[in-house]
Amino acid sequence: MWEQRYATDEYVFGTEPARFLSEHANLLIPGATALSVADGEGRNSVFMAQRGMQVTALEFAPSAIRKARALASDRGVSVDIQHADVLRHDWPAQYDLVAGIFIQFVGPHDRKRLFDGMKASVKPGGLMMLHGYTPKQLEHGTGGPPFPENMYTDVILRAAFVGWDILECRAYEREVQEGRGHSGMSALIDFVARKPA
Repeated sequence: MWEQRYATDEYVFGTEPARFLSEHANLLIPGATALSVADGEGRNSVFMAQRGMQVTALEFAPSAIRKARALASDRGVSVDIQHADVLRHDWPAQYDLVAGIFIQFVGPHDRKRLFDGMKASVKPGGLMMLHGYTPKQLEHGTGGPPFPENMYTDVILRAAFVGWDILECRAYEREVQEGRGHSGMSALIDFVARKPA
């Protein structure tokens, strides 16, 4: 499905980072290591690299990887883009920051497995950043899957990160223009948490 979606010269979600990421640019520390999970066409990993981070990106769709590498080259930055199925990934490395931006392609069972892997890849004292849709997004229909169980709520995210220092967990609505993939009024949630040292 994703390969079909990305198999076009167009950047489906645009080439600029998610607004969530640019609004949290103060957390993107030059020289720090970062992992972008299910990174798509590279807009977020490339932005992190532009901020001076050492970035690894995981992505499954070859067409997306091709475009991500082209975007990194165009922007003059280096990103270690790895072909990976995040539901079967080994998660061996640890990073100062792990980001999952619009990765709501999994339901509750697989989400727990994915989050557990991502959590293991955060260094002690490091950050987890998540951004996605709340169930109210189904009323807007401007992006994301048509499955309410894939969406995030405050309760879901707080329960998934018990024991972490939750720095932000905020649901809101606003207009989003990020390529044709995300276009229009959207119901969003931002989540930032620090792993215990």
